[in-house]
Amino acid sequence: MIPQITLNNGDRMPQLGFGVFQVPDDATQQAVEAALAAGYRSIDTAAVYGNERGVGRALAAAGIAREELFVTTKLWVPDMGREVTEAALEASLAKLGLDAVDLYLIHWPAPRTDAYLDAWQTMEKLVADGRTRAIGVSNFLPEHLDRLVALGGTVPAVNQIELHPALQNRAAVAANQKLGVATEAWSPLAQGAVLSDEPVTAAARAHGVSPAQVVLRWHLQKGNVVIPKSVTPKRISENFDVFGFELTQAEMDAVDGLDRDGRTGPHPSSFNG
Repeated sequence: MIPQITLNNGDRMPQLGFGVFQVPDDATQQAVEAALAAGYRSIDTAAVYGNERGVGRALAAAGIAREELFVTTKLWVPDMGREVTEAALEASLAKLGLDAVDLYLIHWPAPRTDAYLDAWQTMEKLVADGRTRAIGVSNFLPEHLDRLVALGGTVPAVNQIELHPALQNRAAVAANQKLGVATEAWSPLAQGAVLSDEPVTAAARAHGVSPAQVVLRWHLQKGNVVIPKSVTPKRISENFDVFGFELTQAEMDAVDGLDRDGRTGPHPSSFNG
């Protein structure tokens, strides 16, 4: 059974999901079908990934009841604004073959224009209209969250940030916790950069699991929502098999010690899409 977290709107979200970043659309259906077969029920995509259609084909083929699934997609930077945000979600829903998503995220704050503030108010309307159950953000720093919350409306349900042992993003995590925002980790394995670090390999040996399973377990015990990505069925299943062991506090502390500003993606303060 996948642990569930309760979001600040009362909805529940699987703590372990499946991501499709950089998966070509023609490979996405097979990857998502493998994930659903392995037991995943939360799928994370984005308009800019270009693979929402592949996700939609997999969801349709799987025959799993809609209420058992949790589907996230994201609003891309040029589509932030009062006039275009609604149309962007409609386009995503058409590609996914869904009437509504469970979570709609602003993909990046893109602070050069602050258009995320207008987009957020439109997204609140999309919740009221039933086209998404929850709204949240991705790659938001504390200052971006503060400006959003200062609007006086909905507090984001989720902030999806780059987060892994080499980049623990502690200020953003603390801001999320203060506001009651769930922290979701993208690039949770640091694109493999932490899998050979001694605290990870030592824990893997001690528990008879892979280094990737150790890192995913570290995330879960931290309380993070985590969305590993793979197109290999064996790896997809392995990444799901992280509930049969638990890291000790000493092992958790050792992995905590790997923080080294090891960012793999753009910095939110300067990335504008």
